[in-house]
Amino acid sequence: MTQERKTQALTVAVLLVAVGVAVVRKTGARKPAEATPQDTIYAMLDAARAGDVRAYLAQYTGSMETALRQTLAESNAAAFAKYLKDANAALKGAAVSEPEIGEREARLKVEYVYQDRNEAQTLYLEKVGGAWKIARAESGDRIKTLIPYGTPVR
Repeated sequence: MTQERKTQALTVAVLLVAVGVAVVRKTGARKPAEATPQDTIYAMLDAARAGDVRAYLAQYTGSMETALRQTLAESNAAAFAKYLKDANAALKGAAVSEPEIGEREARLKVEYVYQDRNEAQTLYLEKVGGAWKIARAESGDRIKTLIPYGTPVR
């Protein structure tokens, strides 16, 4: 092999390595980001809107999970899915605050937005097996809105 051929082969090899490194960085072939307490709340809301009972229950732990599973056992999956969809049909959106995170527990406020009102609720999440799960909730406060959601701006 001539010196010129060796130089070309080395140049191609270096370029292939550089492209490989760029692809790995671009596609995120590193450790995935850990889910946050907010991710759990949004996953619960998405599952409720979709009527996905399994995904909904997967966001809970402790006595809340037990109570929800008892409710499911007293009806059936189809009825529970319908209940989830119906209960969330009027929900226009949700605002989730930054959590106060401890070693194993997080506390955050969720404000549910409806056409004629907002409801604020404090949720407590626990770290279970590396994932945040909703463990308990304080009763919600109803907030009367001055201007209903969706009112056109003039």
